Amino acid sequence: MTTLQYQQASERFMGQARQELAAGDLPQSSEKGWGAAAQILKAIAEQRGWEHSRHRHYLRIASRLRAETGDGDIRRLFGTASLLHENFYENEMMAEDVAGGLDDVQALIDKLLPLLTQA
Repeated sequence: MTTLQYQQASERFMGQARQELAAGDLPQSSEKGWGAAAQILKAIAEQRGWEHSRHRHYLRIASRLRAETGDGDIRRLFGTASLLHENFYENEMMAEDVAGGLDDVQALIDKLLPLLTQA
């Protein structure tokens, strides 16, 4: 996939996450939120030539971006996305917590989008 395709996938997954939340499907909403975060990280990694083919690479990407920008929120917001991913399997989060998690994923995306145009 190209950088643009990853970016578009992130936007699509975020929209689907909100739809799933509205429909009450918290596991699917959670997983789509995680997917939105992962795809925006993959977009940046693709543009910069960083590895992004494995799950373990996402934490590395988030950590590199935190170090590069000095913005500790990148790592924290990525942690929230990881909790959403866990909720897909465990389904223990309440709807308001999933909604808050999706807000954090959107904040992460909003922080990372400008980095796509800078590189």
